[in-house]
Amino acid sequence: MKAVVYTRFGPPEVLQLREVEKPTPKANEVLIKIYATTVVKEDPDLRAAPGFNGFLKPRNPILGQELAGEVEVIGKAVTRFKPGDQVFGIDMFGAYAEYKCMPEDGALAVKPANMSFAEAASVPNGALTALPFLRDKGYIQSGQSVLVYGASGSVGAAAVQLARYFGAEVTGVCSTANLEWVKSLGAEHVIDYTQADFTANGETYDIIFDTVGKHSFAVCQGSLTKNGVYLTTVPMPGAILRGLWTAIAGGKKAGFAATGLRPAAKKAEDLLFLKALIEAGEIKAVIDRCYPLEQLAEAHHYVEQGHKKGNVVITVFPSGFESEPSLSVDGRI
Repeated sequence: MKAVVYTRFGPPEVLQLREVEKPTPKANEVLIKIYATTVVKEDPDLRAAPGFNGFLKPRNPILGQELAGEVEVIGKAVTRFKPGDQVFGIDMFGAYAEYKCMPEDGALAVKPANMSFAEAASVPNGALTALPFLRDKGYIQSGQSVLVYGASGSVGAAAVQLARYFGAEVTGVCSTANLEWVKSLGAEHVIDYTQADFTANGETYDIIFDTVGKHSFAVCQGSLTKNGVYLTTVPMPGAILRGLWTAIAGGKKAGFAATGLRPAAKKAEDLLFLKALIEAGEIKAVIDRCYPLEQLAEAHHYVEQGHKKGNVVITVFPSGFESEPSLSVDGRI
């Protein structure tokens, strides 16, 4: 099968399209034919320098987290999925390839019926980050005022839509070019961060969700209501310590959640929740650009500039976007 691999850390050009061995699912795994994946903002970091994915060389040579595709083969112990199921999900590595194995109890679910593979692949990372932050850390309630900083990014766009679904009055902070677009996602108010500082406008919010880690709790504290909550996706030591302290002290609180480290079973539950919202028309996919797998290095170049709007999708099997699932195939092994 084809896959994009890297054997050393460096610029996007270290990503190389190669032929690699097609994986075989274990008893509890499914083999997924991947129609679409994405480039999330963490991928260029994993590619560029030693760290989470090894130090001397990449421990996992195939990057790629989000995916949407079709179950081609199932292991003998699998009961949750069957061959032909169209699925979407997320894993830490391995989606920059034509095929990938995942455990049936992984962060995987049948994809929304009203979404293409490209759209479904763009959902998990942003939404599975925004949802636990707002619901489990922010305790979002109908009627609250919520400010989302970085509202045009993958997490921010999901946060705007989810906050609106939960009944909040949403303010989105983004650049000039994205103001109307963020409004179309459900933000009742928008602030152009190049022209105005939301911390100086005298408004207060029940939740301030900084999806890009640009403002500290100390800076945002004056813009929170009496029992307001500041949330950030960036795990700076100060934010974590502040979160622990405010949890004890009461009043205004700071919160951080390592959403990527949540159990796969919890992510799978949330994917089913999101699937229901999508099929009900509450959440829509947000796609900036699409690139074929062969142009993955170019996609990395674009994403690491830091200006993507929503998600950057990689098409792996473009022909699959028009095909029906092969339900008649018995893929059990």
